[in-house]
Amino acid sequence: MLAKPVERKQRKDGEKKRRRTGDDAQGGEKKRKAAECSQKSHGNGGQKRLDALSVGYFRRVGERLCEGFEDDQEKEMFVENVLAEVKGKATLVAMDCTGSVTLQRLLPLSSTDQVAALLAELGGDSGSELKAASCDRCGGHVVESAIRQMSRWKEKKSSATTKEEEEEEEEESAGALEAEVLSLSQVVRDNSTMFIKHAHGSHVVRMLLHVLAGCLGPLRTESHSGTKDRHAVSQLTDFEIPTSFWYELKSLTETLMDNVNLSVTDVVASAVFQIMLTVSHRRRPKLCTQLLKRITAYLTSRPAAPGVSPLLVFLKDQASSRLIETIIQLSPKSLIRDLYKNHLKGQLVDLALHPIANFPVQRLTAASAKYKLFLRVFDELVQGVEAILAVGHMGVIVQLAESCAESEERQGEMMQCLLSAFHCAEPGSRHASCLPLFMSLLTYDVYYHSDTAEGSVQTEVPLSSICYHGSRLVQALARFKERSLLLSSLRTLTPADLLTMASDPSGSHVLQALITSSSDKGRGKILKRLEGQYVLMACSRLGSRVLEAAWNSASVGQRQSIAQELAPSESQLRSNQYARHVWAKFAVSHFIHRRAHWQEIQTGESKRRKLFNDIL
Repeated sequence: MLAKPVERKQRKDGEKKRRRTGDDAQGGEKKRKAAECSQKSHGNGGQKRLDALSVGYFRRVGERLCEGFEDDQEKEMFVENVLAEVKGKATLVAMDCTGSVTLQRLLPLSSTDQVAALLAELGGDSGSELKAASCDRCGGHVVESAIRQMSRWKEKKSSATTKEEEEEEEEESAGALEAEVLSLSQVVRDNSTMFIKHAHGSHVVRMLLHVLAGCLGPLRTESHSGTKDRHAVSQLTDFEIPTSFWYELKSLTETLMDNVNLSVTDVVASAVFQIMLTVSHRRRPKLCTQLLKRITAYLTSRPAAPGVSPLLVFLKDQASSRLIETIIQLSPKSLIRDLYKNHLKGQLVDLALHPIANFPVQRLTAASAKYKLFLRVFDELVQGVEAILAVGHMGVIVQLAESCAESEERQGEMMQCLLSAFHCAEPGSRHASCLPLFMSLLTYDVYYHSDTAEGSVQTEVPLSSICYHGSRLVQALARFKERSLLLSSLRTLTPADLLTMASDPSGSHVLQALITSSSDKGRGKILKRLEGQYVLMACSRLGSRVLEAAWNSASVGQRQSIAQELAPSESQLRSNQYARHVWAKFAVSHFIHRRAHWQEIQTGESKRRKLFNDIL
């Protein structure tokens, strides 16, 4: 019975010996160097580490937390036992990778006084030791998670027997955690320069700003790393804060403003200032306005070449351009007008052509859509549309179109400018080709392989190469008051091209936007072109969504035509993972067997939808 383990051990020893040669030896050397670097990152290469038995224990705790608990009593007992093991070695646990992950899962289940006790141990007698934990690559996450629990300080405790006891316990636990958060803020203020430049410590400062302001974003593990849209704004959740946080936020922002020079030279520090402006804009608008004016005054007062605004230099810098984007997004009308009039006027096209500065130009275009300033911004940018397209900065063009749709200004000029830029303005017969050109971002000559404007051109080119920005552009144009050119171009597409659009990740949004934004008559013409494709659309992941959107906006007669085409394909549709939902939602079975009743229901839904739209 013991022979096999011995043999396994011998084999493992042999494997270890073999790993010392060749590439494996190099890999082992890299691991040893990484371990040394990790120790150095904690400040002292000989720092005490968490022992192997404890690491195994916290790994098992993490696995148990993933399983969940049957009731609150079991959960509370488990949390109390684990925190008892942490006591006395909280810093070692927090700075260990396994221990850090486990504590991050444990803290949301802990009471606020338990969280406060953990922070107190991490901070030591004076609280200054929080600096080391906050700037550690593992400990920083624990500190973030701990102060994040401040959002629960108003939660009622079920263990209290009376209302008075409940309020007393609430005040005591909240007061303890409040004191620890204020202690951390004091440590940050005493070491602000180091904190806002530190790769890990800066994240603690950002979380601290959120907590002091009383608004939290989603956990980092819940964010979608695949999204890269600069327009996307984190969804913040507000919570009530103690009065002391109101004053502490003011003190912390004053301290950070002493290092405003770092906001334009250091990418990490710039992110801290962006969060500071964002949370203060949400919860302290007056404070935000003061901060915006002070940062703008600093940026515009730096020395620069004669006749050149220093802001133009900062707009082209990786670190400061992000900060300026945030400033433009959050600034009041007067500040935006001042920035344009004194610093950006006459420079927008050049900035739009720059690989970095074009992003602040997009923010300015979006922010000005609510004001008359947009007319001047549009008149300036429209002069360089073709050059901007040539360098591929499609975000500027898309935002210009979206701002035209929002402001309901310059829409005709925008459409004519795009027709000229895509070489389909003259002759007028080319207008019918505008939709596939816009979606593919290709000029008429390139799309139809025509080198000259004259002569016969093969116009029957299958729709292809629909791109993301092209889709965004057409969706913006679909919101224009006059969109007859787009609809006329859509009706020239073959049913096969329409099916390609409906099944394309980008094209499906275009087709949906055009169908839902059309009048009943225009929608009927589009659906007429789609006849014969409904079954294939229903069986497509994206096409089924377009079909559902068309159904929701369709008249009773149009719905009847769709159901009539789907009815003969019952077995195919019911067996498809996407089409079966379409079959159920459209009540096609009901349509087949009880058509009069189906039509009565659809008529009632149509009347209710029309009434609701009239109210809106």
